[in-house]
Amino acid sequence: MPKRAMGSRGFEYSRIPVRVSEDMFERFVLPCLSMPRRGPQCKIGYFKLFNYVLRVLHTGMQWFELPIDKDADGKPEIHYTVVYKRFARWADDGSLSQFFETTVRYLNDAGELDVSVLHGDGSNTVAKKGGDGIGYSGHKKHKGEKIVPIVDLNGNVIAPHTVAPANVHDTTLLRDSLRDLMRIARENDISLQGTLLNLDGAFDSRKNRKAIFNRGIVPNIPENKRNRKRAKPGPKRLFDPALHTLRLAVERTFAWEDKFRRCLLRFERIQSRYMGFKLIAYALINLRRLCAA
Repeated sequence: MPKRAMGSRGFEYSRIPVRVSEDMFERFVLPCLSMPRRGPQCKIGYFKLFNYVLRVLHTGMQWFELPIDKDADGKPEIHYTVVYKRFARWADDGSLSQFFETTVRYLNDAGELDVSVLHGDGSNTVAKKGGDGIGYSGHKKHKGEKIVPIVDLNGNVIAPHTVAPANVHDTTLLRDSLRDLMRIARENDISLQGTLLNLDGAFDSRKNRKAIFNRGIVPNIPENKRNRKRAKPGPKRLFDPALHTLRLAVERTFAWEDKFRRCLLRFERIQSRYMGFKLIAYALINLRRLCAA
């Protein structure tokens, strides 16, 4: 369980957990995971199996290098393929997505969400082994995918489900992110009326601003001139530079995500498996607040 530590500037921060205790597992994780309806159950328990998955996520090691504990006979207590197959099942059937959304609900119930200002941005990931759902980005000069998460003022992730190939521009992905955001807000009774949404100039477009306004949210986006020589006609677009500096919260969340090395590069050929790692990482980022509370 993470403890509050004192930083160099004197304020307290919560460490992001890289493994879960048995109490945390039974409270947050176990109710969300699908279990086999027939056949033998996991002989080492799903608590320990889930921590094996977290070991791979944190260290970035390959599955066959996973250090498995020995049983009484000196043999590995479980084969690494069993751990991978169970993780793959949870990633494909939506169990890990439900686990992430559970952390959002608990954050809201505990009063740890600050949705007065939201922040969004796109993050690219290089796909080393190829796979589905990837594209070549001429700007980044690599093949991969991108994700557009939306976080609150404290850096807690609320909506990370929008994923697309790296060659898709961020402008076209915002409306999908807003749909995910509003769905999670409705399911968890989170009011977003009057909330400010901070985005960078890449998301500046008339359709995006209209989509944000239609959901009762106020966009705070710097105008993207796009090589325009003359000023754009019409009223001046709403933009507060002082509030826009708070957008560093989403960059800090990306830095926290880099703690989980399996998220730095995509080695999974199936997109849902890599997204499963992402959802676990974002859930653990949210759990830092719950465990500290």
